[in-house]
Amino acid sequence: MTETEQPSVLAEIDDAGVAWVTLNRPHLNNAYDGDMVQRLLDGVGALAANDAVRVIVIRGAGKHFQAGADLAWLNRVRTGTPEENLAVSERTTDAVRALDACPKPTVALVHGACFGGGTGIIAACDVVIAADNAIFSIAEVRWGLHAGPIIPQLATAMGARHVRRYAITAERFDAKVACELGLVHITCAHEQLESEGARVIDAILQNGPSAVAATKRILFESQGLYIDDATAHRLAADHSAQRQTVEAEEGLLSFAEKRAAKWYTKNTSVILS
Repeated sequence: MTETEQPSVLAEIDDAGVAWVTLNRPHLNNAYDGDMVQRLLDGVGALAANDAVRVIVIRGAGKHFQAGADLAWLNRVRTGTPEENLAVSERTTDAVRALDACPKPTVALVHGACFGGGTGIIAACDVVIAADNAIFSIAEVRWGLHAGPIIPQLATAMGARHVRRYAITAERFDAKVACELGLVHITCAHEQLESEGARVIDAILQNGPSAVAATKRILFESQGLYIDDATAHRLAADHSAQRQTVEAEEGLLSFAEKRAAKWYTKNTSVILS
């Protein structure tokens, strides 16, 4: 079976009850499409309901964790009807919301690129460990899109002040900065990512499963972290509407043609000290 014939998300439960979820489109740097979103949504739901699962670990196959959306796929999606676009954005919103509110503890092991939706995935996880080669960006605005479905999780992880900067500038930042911002909890050398993950997983496995689930529930209830259906719908509707704008059309075309978007004029102003 070739890379393109394999499922876009793999899941395996080991004898200790650790569910290993692998984002599996390495030929496209694990960029997500509709199939990956649906598999992640379905998979998280199934693992959350499985009493044998103690911990869910999310990682990426190949050189990168997750490089955001498959923009070629998005460009095809945007030409569909408003109803079709809304359905795509609702599934995306629901997938991140399901991971965020999952009663099982979740751990993300990050290496290489973690862009766009990838930052939303890790923001929705309980513990995030990043290799020193990890690089991050909330890059949607660069292509005339926005990160609406993952903004609540990013704001919880990083704080609204930091999201205001990075979701507006689309700047890239490294694992050290991600840790300082709160998006990442632990950084380590790339070759130590698995062993550091094993240490954290073992710490979780030593704890009572129902006590862990109750801790997450109390935290979400007391801090108002659950995203209700009405809010999720508004996020999805705004997300899908932006994708069908002329601006998004130009942004995605600029990506495909490897050029700057037409709205960009280089700043040549001299800033006086």
